[in-house]
Amino acid sequence: MLFTIGINHKTAPVGIRERVVIPPENMGEALRRLRQTGVEEAAILSTCNRTEIYFRQNPSSDDERVVHWLGEYRQFKPTDLAPYLYHHREEEAVRHTLRVACGLDSLVLGEPQILGQMKLAYQSASEAGTLGRELGRLFQHAFSVAKNVRTSTAIGASAVSVAFAAVSLAKQIFGDLKPLTALMIGAGETIELAARHLHSNHIGHILVANRTLDRARSLADQFQGEAITLTEIASRLPDADIVISSTASPVPVLGKGTVERALKARKHKPVFMVDIAVPRDIEPEAGELDDVYLYTVDDLEEVIQENLQSRREAAHQAEEIIEAQVLDFMGWLRAQDAVDTICAFRDKASRIQQDVLDRALQMAAQGKDPQEALRYLAHTLTNKLLHDPCSGMNRAARDGRLDLLDAAHTLFNLPQTRRLQNTDDDA
Repeated sequence: MLFTIGINHKTAPVGIRERVVIPPENMGEALRRLRQTGVEEAAILSTCNRTEIYFRQNPSSDDERVVHWLGEYRQFKPTDLAPYLYHHREEEAVRHTLRVACGLDSLVLGEPQILGQMKLAYQSASEAGTLGRELGRLFQHAFSVAKNVRTSTAIGASAVSVAFAAVSLAKQIFGDLKPLTALMIGAGETIELAARHLHSNHIGHILVANRTLDRARSLADQFQGEAITLTEIASRLPDADIVISSTASPVPVLGKGTVERALKARKHKPVFMVDIAVPRDIEPEAGELDDVYLYTVDDLEEVIQENLQSRREAAHQAEEIIEAQVLDFMGWLRAQDAVDTICAFRDKASRIQQDVLDRALQMAAQGKDPQEALRYLAHTLTNKLLHDPCSGMNRAARDGRLDLLDAAHTLFNLPQTRRLQNTDDDA
């Protein structure tokens, strides 16, 4: 039976979530220790917003020993951790896994990063040897469903973060970003994320300006960019087609006069500016200049809210896809209950076949008539294969187990007997 337990941004504050996080370098050891609790398969997804344990174990077992293991491993009393945990099993566990992979359970609806994080969780479990047939198939199914949702809905088509919205607007204004230079003012998380989006969209060159040159260089090096100090902005501004600023400065770092001089040097080629800072980094009057497209964080927030509504509508389509795929996976899962029985039945038939064939070959080697050996083979093989099913049906009839006889008709694809026809007529 498949289970999921976990905490996320909906159920636990950051102070709890950060205590439960399992670092990537410890994941292999954690998985191996988790297997020692008796679970048959296991994988762990651990990010800043969620830590989830996916596992398979005997249906008669509950998930309390895994909860106990997680608390002990992360130095929590199980009773202290319990209020923040959610528990899913079988169909609900499958549904939850697919929703997570598609970004429907994320802090930012539809965000794509979670799929990459799930693939890392799958890889870690695979390397640790804790994946098996069912859990491995579930993850592969989740990846396939997430790809389907991405291609058949608009769940990821609209920008819903400030950094992503800024870069999306830049692409709308300029189209191709390859020949352009972007000036990033500041070196915080939002600037880093915006630089990452620009780099993934093949921006030609990135300049990073920061009060501390070492911090600017550390960020610029990630994107093969160039680091400068804040005092160098005026001289390098004419090179910039895109300016994105987010500092903690209490006063503007870019005035109207500086922008005006840069425009003259650029021969009035358009400049796209995004001021994410509060208070503002760029004087509002700069937006009044011709050839300057200045957006503030409030402008971007309007774009983000419109796009969030678009994603919510796409999420309804995604949920429908997921429901169909949950049924598909549960059908496959139920079919696995028959796998061991089918394998055992085939093994038994193969042993009988080999025994009878060996006897028939021995008869031929002793000079018996080939037709006699073939008749022996056909007669004996048929009798031996049918002996146990026929005995079982006889016992079922004596015991009044008509359900087993009905099942035999279905399993062996037999024509209806008079008894079954009479039963149908009586009904």
